[in-house]
Amino acid sequence: MSAKTAVYLLPAAGRAGARDHTASTRHDLAQRLAAVLGHEFRGDYDPTAPLPGGPCYFIPADTLCAAEAEALGIHGEHDLFGGVVPHPFLTTKTISHPAIGPDARVPEGWSHALWQHMGDAVLPGFSAFTPADVREAGRRLLGRGPVRLKLANGIGGSGQSTAADTAELDAAIAALDPGDVHRHGVVVELNLDAPVTYSIGCVTVGNWQIAYHGTQQNTVDHRGNEVYGGSDLDVVRGGFDALLQLDLTSAQRLAVEYAMRYDAAVSRAYPGFFASRRNYDVASGTDRTGGDQCGVLEQSWRIGGASPAEIAALDAFNRDPALHRVRVQCCERYADQPPPTGATVHYRGDDGQAGMLCKYSLVTERHAA
Repeated sequence: MSAKTAVYLLPAAGRAGARDHTASTRHDLAQRLAAVLGHEFRGDYDPTAPLPGGPCYFIPADTLCAAEAEALGIHGEHDLFGGVVPHPFLTTKTISHPAIGPDARVPEGWSHALWQHMGDAVLPGFSAFTPADVREAGRRLLGRGPVRLKLANGIGGSGQSTAADTAELDAAIAALDPGDVHRHGVVVELNLDAPVTYSIGCVTVGNWQIAYHGTQQNTVDHRGNEVYGGSDLDVVRGGFDALLQLDLTSAQRLAVEYAMRYDAAVSRAYPGFFASRRNYDVASGTDRTGGDQCGVLEQSWRIGGASPAEIAALDAFNRDPALHRVRVQCCERYADQPPPTGATVHYRGDDGQAGMLCKYSLVTERHAA
């Protein structure tokens, strides 16, 4: 009998053994994914230990760079739940926008050709790596309306601010740490009114490939901040193309098409990129003039906020081969409220920092082929 594939979590740098709500949720999801695959979950991987013998499957907390993946024996999408990129900056928000010009300061490996492939699949905006370039990017965009500044390494809406004029822009730039700007970059893009954020994704795991579209919801945390509150996803067997066979609204179809264009553009500009988990946030809203705007905000090639729904869908398809499409909710609520009947709880408790929090997923609809 051949040995079972060993499934390991790869914690974020310096976070081995951590058990806040994010790490605890990731641990729960890894166990569930291993069960779907019929593999053996072995917990956190120790990077100081020699590689274990036998087949391994990794679930990284972050998108991996090529050298990290090579050291772990990760050579393709079937070796991990996540993605591998040839350069570190590709893991951040900066790849969604061009630099302000060909002579602007950019990280090593930067491809100026990427946005020729993306076209209008992203919102009007720029990525900048010096405070001066952030200011120039903002001033170019302010003629079209208020702008949003986003630290490239911010998560869940952190590290963001908006500016409606040059005075507010200068104040926002003054609040930035120049070292962070140089190391990670800042995205400056047109700020939308009343945006809807679509979640578009594709996951390849074992013998399954699923794709989904849906919307995200925000909630309020214990500090009064508006944060990610979950997603409601329509999931089908197959890749991105399978989504286009669904009865979509024009806005949904455009979001899917833009995510597909973004995905293809990255693969074309950076041939070393591969991923088994591809998730794209696509915003649709209006600008200052009332004109419609739509574009991909950012990418996620690692286990993320929609992963509870992804894994719940994989489990449903695994249990019932007749299923072709499912609808799945994943929710995050900052309260000790009981989840709905039939929900799978991924975390419920007080981690000491975020306060009381409940995370769960629930399959709400099942459709046979």
